[in-house]
Amino acid sequence: MRSVDEHLTDILGSVPVLAPLDLALLEAQGTVLAEPVSAPVPLPPFDNSAMDGYAVVASDIAGATEAEPVVLPVVGDILAGDPGVSAIRPGLTARIMTGAPMPAGADAVIPVEWTDGGNATVRVSRPASPGNYIRRAGEDVLAGQVVADAGTRLGAAQIGMIAAVGRSRAVVRPRPRVVVLSTGTELREPGERLGDGQIWESNSFMLTAAVVEAGGVGYRQATVEDEPAKVMEALRDQLVRADAIVTSGGVSMGTRDVVKEVLSGTGTVEFHKVRMRPGRPQGFGLLEGVPVFTLPGNPVSAYVSFQVFVRPALRAMQGLGPEPLPTVSAVLGADVKSPAGLRHYVRGRLSFNRGHYAVTPADGQGSHQLGSLSSADALIVLPEEAEAMPAGSHVDVMRLPS
Repeated sequence: MRSVDEHLTDILGSVPVLAPLDLALLEAQGTVLAEPVSAPVPLPPFDNSAMDGYAVVASDIAGATEAEPVVLPVVGDILAGDPGVSAIRPGLTARIMTGAPMPAGADAVIPVEWTDGGNATVRVSRPASPGNYIRRAGEDVLAGQVVADAGTRLGAAQIGMIAAVGRSRAVVRPRPRVVVLSTGTELREPGERLGDGQIWESNSFMLTAAVVEAGGVGYRQATVEDEPAKVMEALRDQLVRADAIVTSGGVSMGTRDVVKEVLSGTGTVEFHKVRMRPGRPQGFGLLEGVPVFTLPGNPVSAYVSFQVFVRPALRAMQGLGPEPLPTVSAVLGADVKSPAGLRHYVRGRLSFNRGHYAVTPADGQGSHQLGSLSSADALIVLPEEAEAMPAGSHVDVMRLPS
């Protein structure tokens, strides 16, 4: 058997980094920047008002009070987007809207709430220091400043930032297109009637959702029967559109483990036993250059295998570091036994109290028990050398996507 780390290292050394694409901004959501983006001009590009109010010379209203307001003539209106060059001299004011350019000569903005809102003249009842409610040119971003580094995943805020510096497109590494399919003659689609010995197929739904959570684009394929020719045909049909393929089932030691049968010796695909629980039978390799991850058929085994092996690989394909799920140290809430020599991933519930994490193992830990997985929010990672860990021990805990 090989270790978890050996298997993951083999995967990460084989998966290709996706070629960059030039995409329109809204098409780039969820992708990863392949090059840095910098600002060609400062942001804001000019001094502007942070409030609806009046542009003034601060010294004119230094003595303003509620009891003795300062009265100023209003010489005009300055609107956001106003292309004209405006100016005021001491003793005058201009109404100004939020985002409108500051007129030359003015050094403060008085919000409407500090005035009587007058049109021809305005009564100002509070003083203000120079710079009051003015957004200075470049106070957000300087000209030439990098606003998004290569390797940044583009969410709403990042896309807004790139648009704000005048870019309508971005050069990115795309979200990996991952085809997911399950094999098994006993499997039926949810909603169909079950016959004797049959179960509803759930793995492909779960793994396709996991692909999306990991930043990929998931495509679920219909279940394939345990017929070698059909399985190989289904796999080859997907190569044209897939950046990666994930299968579940058919990789163990049974007489009808068809995925292992058809892929052994095909491309670079190899099958191994990995020192982990759940998820010991694993397969991986390239089929016509496309990474193929063959995961076990038991639901929990498939899910844990995805998080440990496939998720880091999808990150690497986008040019990101292949970090595992976010991991914290927590205090174990109950005694846990672990098989010697295996890295054990135990489902649990994580809590945070008084600055410390605690984790409680779930009651059901069988690799077929999807119920305990669906109610868990963490995987307790027990190292290979641990055969038993008592309550109160400190353990590493991988936080599951929520």
